Amino acid sequence: MKRLGQAWTGGFSLRARLVAITLGLLVAALLASTGLLVAQLQRHLVGQLDERVAGVAAVAARLPTLPDVVGEEAPRVRDAVERQLVKDVYVAYAEADGTVRWVIGPTGAAPPDLDPARFTAPGGEPVAVSARDGQEWRAVAVPRTAGEGTVIAAGSLAGVEEALHDLTRRVLLIDGIVLVALGVAGWYAVRAGLRPLRRVETTATAIAGGDLTRRVPELAGARTELGRLATALNGMLDRIEAGDAARDEAERRMRRFLADISHELRTPLAGIKGFTELYRMGGMPRRADVDASMGRIEREAARLVDLVEELLLLARLDDPSSADPLPLQRTPMDLRTLAADALHDLRALDPRREVTLTGVDGGPQGGAPVLGDEARLRQVTSNLVGNAIAHTPAGTPVRIGVGTQGAFAVLEFADQGPGMTAEQADRAFDRLYRGDRSRGRTAAQGAGLGLAIVDSLVRAHGGRVELRTAPGEGATFKVLLPLHHGD
Repeated sequence: MKRLGQAWTGGFSLRARLVAITLGLLVAALLASTGLLVAQLQRHLVGQLDERVAGVAAVAARLPTLPDVVGEEAPRVRDAVERQLVKDVYVAYAEADGTVRWVIGPTGAAPPDLDPARFTAPGGEPVAVSARDGQEWRAVAVPRTAGEGTVIAAGSLAGVEEALHDLTRRVLLIDGIVLVALGVAGWYAVRAGLRPLRRVETTATAIAGGDLTRRVPELAGARTELGRLATALNGMLDRIEAGDAARDEAERRMRRFLADISHELRTPLAGIKGFTELYRMGGMPRRADVDASMGRIEREAARLVDLVEELLLLARLDDPSSADPLPLQRTPMDLRTLAADALHDLRALDPRREVTLTGVDGGPQGGAPVLGDEARLRQVTSNLVGNAIAHTPAGTPVRIGVGTQGAFAVLEFADQGPGMTAEQADRAFDRLYRGDRSRGRTAAQGAGLGLAIVDSLVRAHGGRVELRTAPGEGATFKVLLPLHHGD
């Protein structure tokens, strides 16, 4: 049965199965209705025959037998009997002992070979009787009122059966013609109804071939099954296309990151390798030369260590569920402390800079309580200070703002440097992005992970970093952290 179902569903098209199912249901319905019609007609015809048989028997029972009628009465009695009898009904006059004295019936037809002894007591309803030759009859026996004995009336079922057979042939012929017509009409109707699905199939084939831009057309209303299918498929395709685009972008960024990190690692490694080869070749005969080379090697090694530490920090921030997640020791604190320390750091690194401490967007200062890891947030401000020093000309004014904005505590660094283009702003927090060299950055000034670390650390605290910049208008980095209202 399972194999039959698989062959049925896998070996035929949906259109063929729908037409076959419809025709099968129609055949069952027509056969059932035809059978019911034939049964009802048979019951009706048999009932009519029973009425004729019973009526003839009742008339014949009140008349004397023809041999007892003499003189002028004989023609009148015979004529009355023949007028009352129907062509397919026979009458037998039998004595009490069952001996048939006289039979009357259709002219030229042989009487039925009925055995009166097979009948039950006279006066009953017509019953089915089989003659000795196998023919079926409807017969009844009634007592005579004009004398002794019994009158037996019998009607043949041959006419009923012939009428039923003729009707059955005609109905089956009509049913066949109707089924053929309905099959052809149903085939084209189902074909027209499935045309939208063929369009869906064509679209799906194109998508399977790699064209993810194709969409299923809106072939029906949104509340229909086909409309909901089209909407669901298009939504799925949108997510697949977006996922593929995101994957391609991630792969592209990963390739760019690997190229950038390779560049950043190659510079200090090349320096270390060069100094060691120079020493091995005897190019450092004096102790002072060796000490100077070792100092350079130490600085390059420290730079490599810093780069690896920053990469490990970003890896721990990117995957909090890893085996070595970054722990955050959160305590209540105020961002004004970090702002004041950042002001002193900027003045110490570049005494010529004008550094001011204000509120958010240059307004009055205000408290900015948060629940955070002070050491990690100091790393955020340290990277923002280093970014301002590295990417703006010496002496460029810097404003540090602190306060609140809605449900967030805000710490912002605004410089009056050359600013960034829209593309540079979009990728400012990318790792090792080197496209902002127009702001004065060189490879020797860092590996380009500072702003990426800032963004990751702030997001780890449940906040975000906003950047507002334009060419020639400086850059403003705004750190927003959730306000802490205390216990």
